Amino acid sequence: MQTVVPPAVSAILLDIEGTTTPISFVKDVLFPYIKENVKSYLHTHWDEKECQEDVDLLRKQAKNDEELEGAVLIPEWCSGENADKEQALEMVTNNILWQMSQDRKTTALKQLQGHMWREAFLRGEVKGEVYKDVAPAIKEWRKEGKKVYIYSSGSVEAQKLLFGYSIEGDLLELFDGHFDTKIGSKIKAESYREIAKNIGCSTDNILFLTDVTKEARAAEEAGARVILVVRPGNTELTEEEEMSYSIITSFGELLLSDLKAN
Repeated sequence: MQTVVPPAVSAILLDIEGTTTPISFVKDVLFPYIKENVKSYLHTHWDEKECQEDVDLLRKQAKNDEELEGAVLIPEWCSGENADKEQALEMVTNNILWQMSQDRKTTALKQLQGHMWREAFLRGEVKGEVYKDVAPAIKEWRKEGKKVYIYSSGSVEAQKLLFGYSIEGDLLELFDGHFDTKIGSKIKAESYREIAKNIGCSTDNILFLTDVTKEARAAEEAGARVILVVRPGNTELTEEEEMSYSIITSFGELLLSDLKAN
């Protein structure tokens, strides 16, 4: 099956997990790396400015989470030069592991994860996994004058690492820009309006490719066009969802005009 992209589309916005990259890479490689190495990473980098900024952001997030059931808090004394390092390390580590167990998408968590993954990618311990159909398709879209952007819960830095150090080589030149949760939640319509403003187009000019129906609904509410991506290992769609959206299983199934379809 092939899906025709309306001529009005000038920008293609891509999710990562389950869209450009297997969910298994995120769940079986990236997240376990954080869980296994977070305490040693914090111990090694604790006295560095970047790490202290990460800890301070995590502490502020923990304060906002005080009312959540089971929340793991980080006292104020855990950040700064006078912190008891070992006790602080334990509390910050426990907070990170709790957030991950709840599948939180907070900017504080994603920032720390991004810094850890940067070290892993630069050392060659991890390489970004990208579906084989992704790079060839994006190259074709760009030849046709389309702009291509990434919008992911992972930090912009983490996105650039994944594509810059991928098994397919450095793919960063394929993208015109990157967005993360700093612009807003992926399940809020306003986020897609903000992205359109940032790009300099109408939401009607944006095609969003994602595997998550909550994100698809938010983008649609904002006026963007949406196609769901079905990949191996993705959450199975309901019959209603299958009826409600255009679906592709490969980027190669997108056609950029009716002329190409004939």
